[in-house]
Amino acid sequence: MKYRLMDLLACPICKNFPLELKVFTESEIQPPKKITRCELYCAYHNLHLSSNTSTECLKCYSLEIRDGIIICGNCGRWYPIEEEIPRMLPDELRNKNEDIEFLSKWRTRIPDRILLEGKPFSLKS
Repeated sequence: MKYRLMDLLACPICKNFPLELKVFTESEIQPPKKITRCELYCAYHNLHLSSNTSTECLKCYSLEIRDGIIICGNCGRWYPIEEEIPRMLPDELRNKNEDIEFLSKWRTRIPDRILLEGKPFSLKS
């Protein structure tokens, strides 16, 4: 997944924007020849953008997020990123066993509020 995607994503349940990103693993890739600056939010630098904000976009475009988690600070839902793919499914389409396995695997990198109270599943559920 590209960092740039976070400039476009909102929580599918409550529509909150921007979402919080925690990156567990990433890999370097060849950046494209044409680089487009994020419009509202830069996840690489974790900052809201204004017309005069300066960011280092080339570094962002040369990284691919392999594993991580996307967190909605409004409703407490979380969405895994595995093998470069964000899985932003509604609650009823999520697999509890897969989600619990993901939380267990990355428990040292995931905030306690998600491990204990995250939606739709937590390590307490």
